[in-house]
Amino acid sequence: MTTPRPVLDVRLGDRVTLTRPHPCGTRTWLVTRVGADIGLRCDGCGRRVLIARPDLERRLRGPIVREPSA
Repeated sequence: MTTPRPVLDVRLGDRVTLTRPHPCGTRTWLVTRVGADIGLRCDGCGRRVLIARPDLERRLRGPIVREPSA
């Protein structure tokens, strides 16, 4: 029996860097929705996409940048 992987800790307002750039040339995205699917907004052009959590875990390139809480 395999041990389950921990759930990726992603929060609203986090910035993530993905392995492949968006067609506008930017790799950084803002997290706008959290759940089974993760909502992202491109920092370059503002395009919004939904990506499944396992796909996001596989495509992450660098650390998650957390915005300081107010």
